[in-house]
Amino acid sequence: MNEPHCSPPQFYEIRFKGNLDGRRAQMFEGLAMVQEPGGETVLTGPVSDQAALHGVLERIRDLGVPLLLVRQLPPEEAKTERSKGS
Repeated sequence: MNEPHCSPPQFYEIRFKGNLDGRRAQMFEGLAMVQEPGGETVLTGPVSDQAALHGVLERIRDLGVPLLLVRQLPPEEAKTERSKGS
């Protein structure tokens, strides 16, 4: 029997319109959140697989805020994000 292949998590930047209060920000635990002065929120961090990515996007949809950007970070940017978190 073949063992399932586990790939490392991919790092993403997800940007949407609006800022979140502390209670709603907890919905995105595990991702770094920056609430920009212009009224946009940027999430960055590891996402384990496509199902997890869809889960994050569904939570954003459920907030009723416009999704502006979803971008998989290239390895060099992901490395920078990992070092910020440690």
